[in-house]
Amino acid sequence: MLQQTNYVADAGRIAELQRDIRSGTLSASALVERCLARIDATDPAVQAWRYVAYDSARAEADLLDREAKAGRFRGPLHGIPVGIKDIIDVLGMTTLANSKVRANSAPASADAEIVAALRLAGAVILGKTHTTEFAYFDPSPARNPHNIAHTPGGSSSGSAVAVGAGAVPLAIGTQTVASVSRPAAYCGVAAFKPSTQSTCTHGITPLAPAFDTVGFFGATVADAVALYEALAPAFTS
Repeated sequence: MLQQTNYVADAGRIAELQRDIRSGTLSASALVERCLARIDATDPAVQAWRYVAYDSARAEADLLDREAKAGRFRGPLHGIPVGIKDIIDVLGMTTLANSKVRANSAPASADAEIVAALRLAGAVILGKTHTTEFAYFDPSPARNPHNIAHTPGGSSSGSAVAVGAGAVPLAIGTQTVASVSRPAAYCGVAAFKPSTQSTCTHGITPLAPAFDTVGFFGATVADAVALYEALAPAFTS
């Protein structure tokens, strides 16, 4: 029996997910459970995730569902799960940056600005995705979903793999030189890296602050751009 090597799947188009959540034909809780089930099925092989926030993601989804039933929608990402590269702070989660020197780090006491913007737009924070150590050269544990014997690129490897494996429809990474565009190309997903320094980097472990820029992953270009556009007001306000 041949060992499975291909774990590619699609977590859904953002426009369709937005429409279904707004119409009530899809709940945030159901979408989160679908993503968590996909993580359980694939991550032992592809290793996209450093930490999966099962409890808090379910609690966030439940709250968003109650708000939706009351006719309240926080923003364009209401109920849509997002993965966060593990150099970006998320309240209550450790930021290890794939480094042993941070093994005993305390959980972050606040969200990075980009994560706060995601919450304001209604996103569900699904967890932290693997990165190369401090977003530099040492590889992460993540594996290419098209062939787990192949590299997924770096340094936002976990975010690209998570989208490519269908574990989450959207993810956040960072790029200093090619750390968003390269893993997206390797893993067969889309990414959008806006103009250098045009995004919020407070709460993100720096590599080269003059170049570090948040980037956006989706299964298609339209999805990656939709993620950026949902958060763009936070960059210009």
